[in-house]
Amino acid sequence: MIRYRRVILFTAALFFIPDVAVTARADVGVGAKPIEGAEMFIDGSREMLDEKWIYWEGPGFKSAMPIKWKIVDDPVDGGTAVMTDDPAAAGGRFGAADIVTKKQFRDFRLHIEFLIAKPGGNSGVYLQNRHEIQVLDGDKTTHGMAAIINESESPYHAYNGLGKWNSYDVTFRAARFKDGKRAEKARVTMFFNGQKVHTDFEVNQVWGGANSGIDGDKDGGKGITDTPGGLKLQCEGHDVRYRNTWIKELKLQQPVTDFNEPVTASQL
Repeated sequence: MIRYRRVILFTAALFFIPDVAVTARADVGVGAKPIEGAEMFIDGSREMLDEKWIYWEGPGFKSAMPIKWKIVDDPVDGGTAVMTDDPAAAGGRFGAADIVTKKQFRDFRLHIEFLIAKPGGNSGVYLQNRHEIQVLDGDKTTHGMAAIINESESPYHAYNGLGKWNSYDVTFRAARFKDGKRAEKARVTMFFNGQKVHTDFEVNQVWGGANSGIDGDKDGGKGITDTPGGLKLQCEGHDVRYRNTWIKELKLQQPVTDFNEPVTASQL
């Protein structure tokens, strides 16, 4: 009887002593594993790159299949990564050699990791092949690192820096339409290296013109249409590397994208 009572008291203590705290799981941030129902799109292999990606043949396209992006070493953790190096984009030719997933999306949850090897390294992550999340070392403006380009501030403080892996975790809800006209704007919530930096942000338009993405040539980028789009990655002739990229399709009925890091109780 005494032993039984001690077990009960010990079990209760586990839930109330101050040495037990609620800590974040690695569902966002560098190294986050795919959540249930997610599909991997970049695992660092040539096989997956060729299987799931194609070039986006916009008006500035200058390359040709097969994809010329390279599979290179992961300089931090070993293994391999995909590098945005294509001769067609040398000198920063905008839209010349961007790649896009064959699969297209409306609402989704995205995890993507990138490493910029040299100062000023430039790429971009295009949600639905429309709305760019900037990848640009050294730029803290609304055109800069982790900004919803030209619309939000750059949360540069969350950047891990050159030669280190960084991560974007995004929930995206596509624009909604009624009678052929946009009734609700696209919305984005994003974590940058585990820090929430954009919360349920309304996105107004496609920036960069026709070379930027689908609908960029319509009404100055404001003529967004009710069509799905792939995840696009930009090539501008820089050594920017990608790995551990996965997407889970969602159906967000309400115009809300805000999400929090899942948490679990663990003993310190």
